[in-house]
Amino acid sequence: MISRSLARALLASVALAASIVLAGCDTDQVSLATNAKANQPVPPKLLAAMVEKNMDLQSPILVRLFKQEAELEVWKQTRNGQFALLKTYPICRWSGDLGPKVREGDRQAPEGFYSINPGQMNPQSAYYLSFNTGYPNAFDKALGRSGSQLMVHGDCSSRGCYAMTDEQIAEIYSLGRESFFGGQKAFQLQAYPFKMTPVNMAKHRNNPNMAFWKMIKEGYDHFEVTRQEPKVDFCEKKYVFDAAKPADAKRDPVFDASAKCPAYVIPEEIASAVREKQQQDEAAYAKLVAKGTPMARMNTGIDGGMNKIFAAKIPEGSTGLSEGAEGTTLQMLAMSKAPGTIPGHVNPPKPNLDAVATAPQEEPVVAVGAPAANTRVAAAQPAEKSQGGGFFSNLGRKMGMGTADTSATTPPPQATASVAPAATSTTPPTAASRLKAAVTRFVPGHDKSKDAAKDAPKPAVAAAKPAEPAKPDTRLAATRPALKPSVSDGAGEAAQMMGAAPVVSSNSFESRFGAVK
Repeated sequence: MISRSLARALLASVALAASIVLAGCDTDQVSLATNAKANQPVPPKLLAAMVEKNMDLQSPILVRLFKQEAELEVWKQTRNGQFALLKTYPICRWSGDLGPKVREGDRQAPEGFYSINPGQMNPQSAYYLSFNTGYPNAFDKALGRSGSQLMVHGDCSSRGCYAMTDEQIAEIYSLGRESFFGGQKAFQLQAYPFKMTPVNMAKHRNNPNMAFWKMIKEGYDHFEVTRQEPKVDFCEKKYVFDAAKPADAKRDPVFDASAKCPAYVIPEEIASAVREKQQQDEAAYAKLVAKGTPMARMNTGIDGGMNKIFAAKIPEGSTGLSEGAEGTTLQMLAMSKAPGTIPGHVNPPKPNLDAVATAPQEEPVVAVGAPAANTRVAAAQPAEKSQGGGFFSNLGRKMGMGTADTSATTPPPQATASVAPAATSTTPPTAASRLKAAVTRFVPGHDKSKDAAKDAPKPAVAAAKPAEPAKPDTRLAATRPALKPSVSDGAGEAAQMMGAAPVVSSNSFESRFGAVK
């Protein structure tokens, strides 16, 4: 039964594409069908999944994207009219940060709700195949946001796009093409920073984009409770979902993203289901916050993310801002099969040096062993040994802490925070030395270089030869780890931003529909 259905579906797809090419009357459909890459049939495995899930080959689709999870979901309408998940594709590469795109050149992949029509499908893409997300939409334009040519494409290379492998985009493209052949005018693209769960909302509650995320979560919730594509409108520079005309209205409301919202209602069956879900989510969120769920660390300059399945197969690979492998190491994932060909020029996520350099820095506390010393110091400056008749020794005696030879039984808090004995330490630090280390930073004009010369510890027993003089402190003051090397370092790439894909000329997409003119 399944094999006969697959055969009929394949024959119908090929026959329809051929008839459209011969007719040549619909330029959008011709652009979809006249390119060999763009006309690849839907794989038999996907056709079998459609049969199993009660879907037709040419029924409507809907796409959802998640940055943190680095996943692209294709949903397809079943014969009962609701959408069901057909397949989840790991995203090979996305760039930027969690949050919406704001301006041209910010490397951000867009977030929000977008509509993809046949004219946005690009069979002549420089990145194998692609479709334009439609950014900026009316909401973006109302806020003055800018950007262009934001795509979902192949080649696993991103400068503000969502990049898949060539094999993945061929499948996704074929599903979109078939939905258009079946009569769908446009399919909806929903792009999110992460799955809008209470756990993720709690983890990111300190993010400045939270107000925007709560707004698009409304549309996420509409889809979750109805399994229907939410109707999207814009007014007063905000999203409105599933708006309908009031019972006494004679015509549908007219929306303008920059204007005041017209009178509208949300059907009660949808509104009540959404309210119930949101109440449950808010209760779960409050519990998570009350028990101290840790907040996600803000981006420190890492450029985008990559699904763990791809990161596991790239030398020095990293998931970046996407989630790592929970319960599964990258080494274990490296044994599995990759969902497509990973090009040799792919750049895994890595820190953006400019962003890191301008980010606020915290003073590091790093344990470092001093040459020819019996202790290890965990302070930003060298510990200083007190001298019997020095300033700090006298100050210690005035404060009732004894002489330099007397050990303090209760060290000051500052001393315990800045001095950590090593396993090889034989002589505990004295009270005066602890006090000196704690006070030195508050003494203006104090020349620490003179004290450093006096700091070489005396051996507990006579040594065979005198200790070597202390060498200069060569510790690094940087707070970030050493950068990982790029997978593909080539000549002429020195001026390219870290994590950036090769720059394509701005007119590289202008001829994508040249075959249909």
